Amino acid sequence: MTLKYFKPALFLGSSVLFMSSCDLVKDITYTVNPNPLEMHADSVKVSITVNVPEKGIQKKAKAEITPKIGNTAIGTWYVNGSKVTGNGTTIDFKTGGTATFEETIAYTPEMEAADLVITGKLYKQTKEKGALPETKIADATIITPYLVDKTFKVLTEEDALVRQFDKTTTATFNFERGKSAIRPAELKDQDLTALISWIQAAQSNPKIKITGIEINGYASPDGEVSKNDNLSSDRTVAARKALTDLMKKAKLTAYADTSAYQLAKFGEDFEGFKSQLAATASIPEADKNLFIRILEMTKDPEQREKDMINLGKAYTELESDVFPMIRRAVVVVKYTEYGLSDDELKSAVVNNPNSLSVEELLFTAGKLTSDLNQKATIYGIAAANYAQDHRTHTNLGATLFELNKTKEAAAAFKKANDLKANAVTDNNLAASLILEGNRAAAKKLLRSKTTVSGYNQGIIDIMEGNYSAAEKNISQNSYNLVLALVLQDKTDLARKAAANVKETAELAYLKAIIEARSGSNVDAVVAPLKIAISKNAALKAKAAKDREFLKYMNEATFIDLVK
Repeated sequence: MTLKYFKPALFLGSSVLFMSSCDLVKDITYTVNPNPLEMHADSVKVSITVNVPEKGIQKKAKAEITPKIGNTAIGTWYVNGSKVTGNGTTIDFKTGGTATFEETIAYTPEMEAADLVITGKLYKQTKEKGALPETKIADATIITPYLVDKTFKVLTEEDALVRQFDKTTTATFNFERGKSAIRPAELKDQDLTALISWIQAAQSNPKIKITGIEINGYASPDGEVSKNDNLSSDRTVAARKALTDLMKKAKLTAYADTSAYQLAKFGEDFEGFKSQLAATASIPEADKNLFIRILEMTKDPEQREKDMINLGKAYTELESDVFPMIRRAVVVVKYTEYGLSDDELKSAVVNNPNSLSVEELLFTAGKLTSDLNQKATIYGIAAANYAQDHRTHTNLGATLFELNKTKEAAAAFKKANDLKANAVTDNNLAASLILEGNRAAAKKLLRSKTTVSGYNQGIIDIMEGNYSAAEKNISQNSYNLVLALVLQDKTDLARKAAANVKETAELAYLKAIIEARSGSNVDAVVAPLKIAISKNAALKAKAAKDREFLKYMNEATFIDLVK
């Protein structure tokens, strides 16, 4: 019995010769492609060619061939002489021929170290005449695709924290009809005194910066159009004089100068009239609607003025409750209000985290700390206090995932996805599902077209045997890109990519495979293997049975490393 190996690339095939004692079948060889066997997409495809030479099978002979990998039988195939009927491939006695049988079977862990053997029986017509001895015809299975790192990249949601708000606060001077003089009572109105107090307090508040003060003058639309424009201007000037006097009295010298104020006149305030009318309770809604319709139908300002005067005479409530509110000068203080500083946020998250808004918590955890445990604590507070905000669960899950607390991360990802299914929450939930072995569900969730989702899809591509797709989807140098290149036998590209990836035990192991597939000498293979085993001792046992290193397994240097 002889054993032959063929090696176009790695080990493409092997053959074995046998002869039967009864000479029914003789000098048959077997070619197996690939040899060693290979696992792809969780399956092992076996292609066995039975080579029958001239006069290698008697006309009434039948060979029943049963290949096995370990305890797994692949199937039963038949090679028949020319006078045998039934299933199988018929081979002519004089010319000989070949019969190729292919089968794809699900991979099981025993196949990593179990060789492909054949057994079988020999028949003359239907009578059993002997057995084929159990004979190895190919080496055990290369399972390099299982080296894929199934850890998906997860995403976080951004905070929407705004720490600078442009705001205003106001007070109003009201005037008598057709006049611009400030009445003494106006100086004591609550809104005005409150405004002065607010400005005083703002002087010592580092969170508030006054950016400008405007005085806007208005006239009611029941006066003469020709006079109302000037009247609204006069009211701003009077209001400014009164205001500067109040500022001097309050010792707010920065606002005692008239140049501190910007004046604007608006003349007749028809829009203000409509707003005040809508807010007045003393006039029935039907009458309000009637007034507006009448006035909006009148496009001529002078005619509308007459209509307003007539309405004011007919409805005393307009004169008592509406028009007086329109005759005014409005003081508008513009200011910027600042939120908590970085230091204040970091202090608050330790001493009083429940005082912080969801945006402040997300910002602090995401941008003000790099410690994963601290991040998880802050995101945990956010998730508890703002449970209906999917971002809190998303970011908590992502941090737990980085901490390798994958079960806790999975629970957080599910909560986020239940609250709001989007590209981020789908991606993260897929990260948990792939680790649980639910590849189909994970694949469905990868719907976005981003670098992260592409990388994650690349992982699935490797698991499904789509290595060229994986190379395309994993656009940046990474361990999994190196693996995708190795699995396509692009060893030169794989070597270059590996040079730009952080060294790990797994990467060093891949480098050893690259050298083995490149046909390098044993020292070139053993060098990265030593690094791999030094970082992860479990890789010694794997290397000892890994058929990627088949041609080196009898080398003393390799034996010394893995024994």
